[in-house]
Amino acid sequence: MPRIAKGAIPSPNIWNSPQVYELENRAVDPEGAADAAMRAVRPWDGATVLDIGCGTGYHLPILSSQAARVIGVEPHGDLAVLARRRCAGLANVTVHAATAQELPLPDASVDVAVARWAYFFGPGCEPGLRELSRVVRRGGAAFVLDLDATRGSFGRWFSHTVPAYSAREVEAFWDRQGWQRRPLDLRMAFERRADLEAVLRIEFTPAVAEQAIAETPGLEIPYPNVLRWRHF
Repeated sequence: MPRIAKGAIPSPNIWNSPQVYELENRAVDPEGAADAAMRAVRPWDGATVLDIGCGTGYHLPILSSQAARVIGVEPHGDLAVLARRRCAGLANVTVHAATAQELPLPDASVDVAVARWAYFFGPGCEPGLRELSRVVRRGGAAFVLDLDATRGSFGRWFSHTVPAYSAREVEAFWDRQGWQRRPLDLRMAFERRADLEAVLRIEFTPAVAEQAIAETPGLEIPYPNVLRWRHF
């Protein structure tokens, strides 16, 4: 049985299909628009960066080439092992098996916190946001990158897969928290059609995935996102 940190909220894609999710990571945002948008708000050169929900650690080596120190936190113990293995040769990277609600870090120890497509965000994630307020130093920033369910075919497919999700409630929640937002028009670009179809099948219910496959010609998928951030 996988080792899951107490209080973790299951991820429906990477937890069940890490190899396919690796294909998704490779395909998403080939231009690096998301990182550029975050760095425009708060650069992380020479900083201590926290990657919340780091999964198998796909983004940790990239961050480590720019930051002084990188900390990955992942509640799925087996994925955390893969992240450590991926970063074994990087002296400035540490990976913890833990949740966003209980970060194993000292107070005021992080300059930049990033969460990409992590599933604890939205209404009910107040414990995780309190942890951000505890661990991010004054002058630092926290970022949340997530799918924008209000736009495009991807947003429509997501809404059909998770009908209980309310984009209006999510937006109202972030407004109350005082976070800023910026829409991002990202894309996924695949090398093989089979990889594109496999990714759609881990993101959506079987019926919605088949609909998405039928509606998607070629090797690319528009992927509307929203970047949210807060300065500390």
